[in-house]
Amino acid sequence: SLPTHHSAAHTALRERGEAAIRAGKVAAVVLAGGMATRFGGVVKAAVDVVPGHTFLDLKLADIRASAARAGGQVPVYLMTSFATDADVTRMAQHASREGQSVTSFAQFMSLRLRKDGSLFRDADGEPSPYAPGHGDLSVALRARGVLGQLLAQGVELLYMSNVDNLAATLDPVIIGAHLDSGKQVSVEVADKARGDKGGAPARVDGVLQIVEGFRFPKDFDQDSIPVFNTNSFVIDTRAIDRDFDYTWFAVSKEVDGESVIQFERLVGELTAFLPCHCIGVRREGDEGRFMPVKDPPELEARRDGIMHMLKRRGAL
Repeated sequence: SLPTHHSAAHTALRERGEAAIRAGKVAAVVLAGGMATRFGGVVKAAVDVVPGHTFLDLKLADIRASAARAGGQVPVYLMTSFATDADVTRMAQHASREGQSVTSFAQFMSLRLRKDGSLFRDADGEPSPYAPGHGDLSVALRARGVLGQLLAQGVELLYMSNVDNLAATLDPVIIGAHLDSGKQVSVEVADKARGDKGGAPARVDGVLQIVEGFRFPKDFDQDSIPVFNTNSFVIDTRAIDRDFDYTWFAVSKEVDGESVIQFERLVGELTAFLPCHCIGVRREGDEGRFMPVKDPPELEARRDGIMHMLKRRGAL
């Protein structure tokens, strides 16, 4: 767990993180891909959280504010999908014209299959594409030439978070905690709440890693692990300049009234290959770091808390 706010240990981590930001060693990656389906076909990054401030606007404002407080600059890289790329790239270009370094790069695309392995086609007879998950991150960074640019610029750390989790701010304390760990990947974990689904830290053959819920043995009590993965990571850039033998997971989806198969991969599986450190963070409140918004009702329910948190941290 992070040390108590305003404690000497907390201050030391913050100062170490700020020094890394000031030295130009930190960049931010925001996951802004997916299929743009949960907000009525509107790309989530472009949805207003409050009038005049979209999810992406607020993410970028937080990064600017955090970098300014540290006395440095933090370039931002947005991972898009074929469904979100046009809108997100347009927003990135606008932010760049305003003086912030924001670059988009696309993840990959795959095609849905029927359960017999044949190609699934939609009502018009066309193949049905999808974005195969945030496990594309390290591969897409290399394939698009972004990772090479980062390494050439001396960027040593990537802070990665979802565009819909505005509580995952660029906190130098998190950067400092990662550096203090000496590990190549750090993941923020939070206490579980009723209904939470996702990965959790566990040891597999003695190796600490993030394990997705569906991968645990059926007779294992997952509630015995009190925390779960928030999908916010600090990653050493040099450590991901290599190939990883990611697992492709078969996922069933309902499309046009038919059950189809998508093969997806998950960024948390990096922890199976690289030494991992888990940082226990609070979910909500003034120090909360996990307030995801998956759909319009959840945005309505969380809006006041998100705004309070962002104002307190100087992003608004």
